[in-house]
Amino acid sequence: MSAQVIDGKAVAADVRANVARAVGQLPGQPALAVVLVGEDPASQVYVRNKVRQTEAAGMVSMHHHLPDTASQTDVEDLIARLNADDRVDGILLQLPLPKGLNAGAAIEKIAPDKDVDGLTETSAGRLVLGKPGLRPCTPAGCVILAKRALGDDLSGKHVVVIGRSILVGKPAALLFLAENCTVTIAHSRTRDLPAVCREADILVPAVGRPEMVKRDWVKPGATIIDVGINRVDAPEKGEGKTKLVGDADYAGSAEVAGHITPVPGGVGPMTIACLLRNTVLAACARRGWDVPEGL
Repeated sequence: MSAQVIDGKAVAADVRANVARAVGQLPGQPALAVVLVGEDPASQVYVRNKVRQTEAAGMVSMHHHLPDTASQTDVEDLIARLNADDRVDGILLQLPLPKGLNAGAAIEKIAPDKDVDGLTETSAGRLVLGKPGLRPCTPAGCVILAKRALGDDLSGKHVVVIGRSILVGKPAALLFLAENCTVTIAHSRTRDLPAVCREADILVPAVGRPEMVKRDWVKPGATIIDVGINRVDAPEKGEGKTKLVGDADYAGSAEVAGHITPVPGGVGPMTIACLLRNTVLAACARRGWDVPEGL
């Protein structure tokens, strides 16, 4: 068996196209404010991509850049101003923050109705309770990719999520549970982890351990949604070169799985696409607009 590749770039492009189409049907332009603190090169790249894609979807992008000398109060005061700014529909605090700053405390200052990353305690509570709210972007992207591979009805599928982080593992489990899946959350203390993984119809490794999931961990025909993004040495590309790999051994797993996401080009592109979708949903909820069909 050779797995079908789930093209995250193509699926993300479809989501962004749906967002742009939805924006065109709204009576106004949703606005996303992105807060960058410090000079981290990777974060600067991510923010540029978010700004570019926000504008490409027809929305307003507001970019706020604080220096790496910014204090906790500086960050939280800016968030407070954005909360009070009625033009702003979504607020995203780019992580990680510089050393000495408390990201969790800053995130909690974001108004829940503008929490387009779905990371505040209120957003998490709404997810647990099954109430309407903004869902975390990467886990939401995982569900969309699984549906692209297997169809919209995931009822009865056994999902094994490896990882229990508040950013991906736990919310992914809850989102798949909301799709009527049977969900197992596995982690570093799980007994006989390979055997647990072999029970999965949908396997979601999200622990940040390069190529941890081996071929013999995968149930024949299973769908692998690989959240891991790990940079490893790549001597075959030349001295000092590196490459990105997932949490699953792609070559081996693809020989057994039915569907698999590549790294890069799988889950990653979905994160920004779902962020844009959340911004439209937030704008509709805040402004009393009807949510366009197909979003």
